This record gives sequence, C-alpha cells and structure tokens, in this order.
Amino acid sequence: MIIYNSKKAARSAMNYLGKRGVPFLFLIDFEMEKIIICTDFEKETTLKFDINGVTNVKTQKSDIDKFYLDAYPISKAQYKIGFKKVVNEIQLGNSFLLNLTYPTRVISNLGLEDIFYITSAKYKIHLEDEFVCYSPEIFVQIKEGRISSNPMKGTIDASIENAASIILSDEKETAEHYTIVDLIRNDLSRVAKDVKVDKFRYIDQITTSDRNLLQVSSKISGQLPDDYTDHIGDIMFKLLPAGSISGAPKKKTLEIIRDAENLKRGYYTGVCGIFDGKDLDSGVMIRFIEEVGEELHYRSGCGITSMSNVDKEYQEMIDKVYLPITDMESSESKSASING
Repeated sequence: MIIYNSKKAARSAMNYLGKRGVPFLFLIDFEMEKIIICTDFEKETTLKFDINGVTNVKTQKSDIDKFYLDAYPISKAQYKIGFKKVVNEIQLGNSFLLNLTYPTRVISNLGLEDIFYITSAKYKIHLEDEFVCYSPEIFVQIKEGRISSNPMKGTIDASIENAASIILSDEKETAEHYTIVDLIRNDLSRVAKDVKVDKFRYIDQITTSDRNLLQVSSKISGQLPDDYTDHIGDIMFKLLPAGSISGAPKKKTLEIIRDAENLKRGYYTGVCGIFDGKDLDSGVMIRFIEEVGEELHYRSGCGITSMSNVDKEYQEMIDKVYLPITDMESSESKSASING
C-alpha cells in the first residue's frame, strides 16, 4: 500500500499500472491530498474492502447480535449558519447546487470493524483506526471501454404513503436531480464520446436496521478511446471530485463548500474502487463513520438549491445517519435514536 500526497504523482502511478494491465485498489480523498494505491490488495491487512463482491475478507461476521447507534447532530442553529452562507451564494448566482455536509457524533456498542462486517452495501471499506464506509452509490464503472456513472440524488422514507410518487414529483428534488445529471454528463464528456442518459430517475430501496429508504439515481454513459487503460489515472482525476457530493458549477462550488463547512472532508465523499487490468468499478464514499480522537463521527449531508428549506435539509442530514443491517436486532433501549 502506497500513500501519495500529490495528485500528480498518484495520477502518474495509475496511468503506469493501467498501461501495463496491473490490477490495483485505490482510495482517493475528497481534497486529493492522501491517495492510497495498492497492487497486492488481496493480502492487505490494515485495509479491508468489499467492492461489489470483490473482497479480501473471506468470512464476514461479528460476535455482536444486538446493537445501538445513538446520534448527536450539530444543533439546528449551527446548521443554519452554513446553510445561510450557501443560500446567499446561490442567490448571488455563484452556485446552483451545493452538497452541504456536517459530522454527527455517534455512540455505539459497535466498533468500526464490526460495522464493516455487519452492514450491507455495494462499496465497503474499513481503514484500520481511521474509518468505515458502507456506500450504496456508484461513482464510475468501466466495462469493455464504456464508462458509466450513477449519481444518487433524492432520499425519502419508504414507509410514507406514496413515497415513490412524492419524491419523483417533488419540484426541488427534480430540479436538483436535473442539475446533477447535467453536471455528470458534462464531466463524462471530458473523457468520453457518445455520452447519453441511459436511465433517468430510477429508484433503489435501501434496507436499514429500523426503516427502509428510497433513493433516486440516474445512469449516464459514454465511450472511452481504445487506449483508455493507458490513461486510467487521467480519466479518474478529470472526473473528481464527484459531482453528486460537490455541486455545480464545480470549481466555484468547491470554494463555497470549504468556507461553509470549515472542515476538511478527508476520505469522506472521496472515491474507492478496483481496476482489474481492463475494467474498473468505483463508489463514492458516503455513509461514513470516522474516528476523531476518542469519538466516532458520522458524516452526512444533502444538496442545497434555491428551493431548499432549512428544516427539511437539516432533517435529511440526520435521517442519513443509519446502518444498513437486516439480520441483527436493535437494542430496545438505544435503537438509532436521534438527540439534540
């Protein structure tokens, strides 16, 4: 496992490996300042992963049969400070969509490794003594030279009557989704030809320990040049950071994010993935818990537009604090409660 502190060096390393058809695993942080590239990833011990079924963990189990996850989010007053900054920038025309995120302190009887084993997700990563991530969101996939991306925008509690119709007809959610699809389409056009929207606003169901969620995604794809493996690093870094967790226009929106959040994201909302020598599969590192000193912090957020309501966005940030577990029992006294 090699850690690169330079985006340029990491990009060159990925190009070198891609040109030679050498498989590698990668973790790219949001700021692109601490990039992990690992060629012998199946033997890696400090980094556990499960990338759509490709894993270095033979048996995934935990001795814990009951759990609790108590969450202590920042106050609404604190949230409003960042929210107002973002809305002001949107009103000035400096951004159309911005993903605003904050940490929530959580207390649980589960350790990060336990959470890695018992959660269910497309993309799972556990970096020892640092974080665990169990993400449902695809970043980009490359199959037979065709690159695709599946941005995820829009979340609703599945138990709400007519939940699917509500989320698909919501004016704010629809506008947000159109914006992100257009951004991703433009991003893919930087590296591919014949870019098109294959599926628009389809719904996936996420099962958690205490409720089901519906999440809205779209699929956009394009055709890479024949020699794309020689430039796999160039392709990835031209697309980063992911549009779904930054916003549009991307460059100015990233400046606003730094000012509003006032905290580096690190690996949260970065990307992880595997290149097998020809094809690539990667996910956006959302649904993320990190160690901060003696505490655990869950990172979550939501997209802000000109139509956003502060109360709804604050609640959505809290609603995303969950564990996707279906075969464990929640503690009766402490079952994913929200405090504060």
